[in-house]
Amino acid sequence: MLQTKVLIVDDEMEFASTLAERLQIRGYNAKSVYCAEDAIALSRNDPPDVMLLDLRMPGMNGIHVLKTIKQFNPSIQVIMLTGLGASQESAEGMEIGAFDCIMKPVDIEKLVVMIDEAKNKKSEKGV
Repeated sequence: MLQTKVLIVDDEMEFASTLAERLQIRGYNAKSVYCAEDAIALSRNDPPDVMLLDLRMPGMNGIHVLKTIKQFNPSIQVIMLTGLGASQESAEGMEIGAFDCIMKPVDIEKLVVMIDEAKNKKSEKGV
């Protein structure tokens, strides 16, 4: 069985790289990038199964990234990361097509379950 490809997009470099390492230990093919532009470029060239996307980043925010990703590859399942609780942005993200939203700091066990569910949803769609 192929490893689930996870792309972590967060301007907090230490958070993103540490989360990628923790997911790799659990058997995921996890990478991290630290800006919206890198996330979009990597998603075009080497699309992940699941993207963990910070809602608030300098420059292009997570909602704009989500809209862009869904335009060229709607099969990528996006889990939004927020430190703000149930915000207007997370509600907007769900309307646009995000799989789910999770609060930072993340509970790794809950996140792993969510990633697996998102991957299964992608597989069910036959993509």
